[in-house]
Amino acid sequence: MPLGLSMSLALLVSYLLGSVSFGIVVANMRGVDIRSTGSNNPGASNVLRVLGKRDAALVLLGDGLKGAAAAWIGAAVGGPEFGYVALLVAVVGHTFPVWYQFNGGKSVATALGGILYLAPFIGFALAVAWLVVVVVGKRASLGSIAVMVTLVPALWLAGRSSGALLVAATIAVFVVVRHRDNIGRLLRSSEQKVNE
Repeated sequence: MPLGLSMSLALLVSYLLGSVSFGIVVANMRGVDIRSTGSNNPGASNVLRVLGKRDAALVLLGDGLKGAAAAWIGAAVGGPEFGYVALLVAVVGHTFPVWYQFNGGKSVATALGGILYLAPFIGFALAVAWLVVVVVGKRASLGSIAVMVTLVPALWLAGRSSGALLVAATIAVFVVVRHRDNIGRLLRSSEQKVNE
């Protein structure tokens, strides 16, 4: 198969993988429409508030694995830099999923899952940092924004290529923009805590 076709197929598969929302899937298994309860966001934080820790952990795992799978597919087809491109496409798929009327989540777990595959040490460090910020600050959005802001400097210090840094920066900006409402509430001290 020509490389261009293989890369196109890899991106298509990455988008379709990204479009599978484990928040919606897990909530539906419990008889809940997660997009019409709580914050209406099909992410792990809302699932945590509505359904509890076990289901939130399943959502985190599923959304993270699909990011890792997309990164793996991209890297296998086109090398490490293309792994970041495939991850970006999966992130976009999570946010604008074809399966759910293009109404998805904020892509933090998907992005971190892909980074865990592409840069394991950095991905692990960022995942731990996210957890620490969430536990201390009691707000998932604060942890998400913090790790996205840290992503590119961490990859730069690790010597990643300029192409990888550019795509990672695009992912980080995309995810932070998806949190613009959360940023406004954080500035007003009205952001909901994870245990509320």
